[in-house]
Amino acid sequence: MYLCCEFEFLIFSGCIITLYMAIIYQSDEIKFPKIKRREISNWIKSIAASHNKKIGEITYIFCSDEKILEINKKYLHHDYYTDIITFDYSGEDIISGDLFISLDTVHSNAEKFNTDYTEELCRVIIHGILHLCGFNDKTAEDEKVMREKENEALHPPLNPLKGTLVSERP
Repeated sequence: MYLCCEFEFLIFSGCIITLYMAIIYQSDEIKFPKIKRREISNWIKSIAASHNKKIGEITYIFCSDEKILEINKKYLHHDYYTDIITFDYSGEDIISGDLFISLDTVHSNAEKFNTDYTEELCRVIIHGILHLCGFNDKTAEDEKVMREKENEALHPPLNPLKGTLVSERP
């Protein structure tokens, strides 16, 4: 498990309140992906800030197709595989949630869309953050906006893959 955290202090009625901001990465019975966690965490914070949001507690759980299917059936009553499931615990300006990512589906999608695996993983990572920021993808118009926001986040200067151009998915 990797923990990236920082603290913010507020003074409220003479008392100091500490706000804990963390991005946690873990895997569930699957090999942990080769990602630059510190850079990804900084990228996530910058994307959230660009939407006037702060990071609360965010946990990424990398898992298999079978695990994400189990979660999809149990909690969302959907009987299909997906690349990400986002459980949103956000407040008004602070985003928090558990984000389950199927590395099997990320790999399949990278092949399907003819893109690099790491680029596809970054797309899915930021897709979950965009959900926590209030973006949806249930309608065709919402999906178009979501794709635009993903593409904006994946390109320099916000892209954590320094010097790497990321291909856009239609």
